[in-house]
Amino acid sequence: MEQAAQSRASASVDYLLHLADNALVLGQRNAQWCGHGPVLEEDIALANISLDLIGQARLLYQHAASLIEPRTTEDALAYFRDPAQFRNYTLLELPHHGPLAGTAAAQRDYATTIVRNFLYSALMLLLWEGLQQSADTQLAAIAGKSVKENRYHFRHARDWLVRLGDGTAESHARTQAALEHLMPYTQEFWSVSPAEAQAAAAGTGVDARAWRKRWDELVNDALIEATLKRPNQSGFVPRGKEGLHSEHLSYVLGEMQSLARQHPGAAW
Repeated sequence: MEQAAQSRASASVDYLLHLADNALVLGQRNAQWCGHGPVLEEDIALANISLDLIGQARLLYQHAASLIEPRTTEDALAYFRDPAQFRNYTLLELPHHGPLAGTAAAQRDYATTIVRNFLYSALMLLLWEGLQQSADTQLAAIAGKSVKENRYHFRHARDWLVRLGDGTAESHARTQAALEHLMPYTQEFWSVSPAEAQAAAAGTGVDARAWRKRWDELVNDALIEATLKRPNQSGFVPRGKEGLHSEHLSYVLGEMQSLARQHPGAAW
């Protein structure tokens, strides 16, 4: 009977949307490098990472849509929700130029992208591992697929973090600046939203705080190898996963959602 109850367990829609929105927004951000990568191989690598993330988002949106009555679709969840309805980490919606803002020579700074991908993929490496044991069997299956993809995302970001940090004086300075700009946003990883608390209590989700020590170890080991100094994480705690976003999310969604909203119900 216990096994039957577990097979029927489903994570809350808000928790599934949190995971899906994370993947979708970062996938959209990384896709902005398509045609602009520093070298051809990296152009392709980031495009592939984006496709992985959007694939993860699709599976999670499909699962969430199946739990909503009346039944909705993955497209409706991705394209027809407004910014305040999204539950992604604030870190993931920030622009690529980060600390270059205001005096930027370009709209994209590769160090900012790599540092963000590293910090997030280090977290998801641990969370997807934990979610493989979810009482929500469909979410556990999605986690089993996603953790394999995330291992590559983490390895790619870590390799570039070391290459940039322990590279030239210019690459080191840019990577350190990106780290100082982005690290404070990781405080949101360790705050607990109502949806996360409910999922952890039900056994369908995990409490990220249980993985903080391992995340710190992954981050610190890489930063030492990259000759980078870990900055302080104190200050304002972002609340993107509770729907309180920076101004940047509306621009990301405007770019992503415009076609679907101009032609609602269109079939391709």
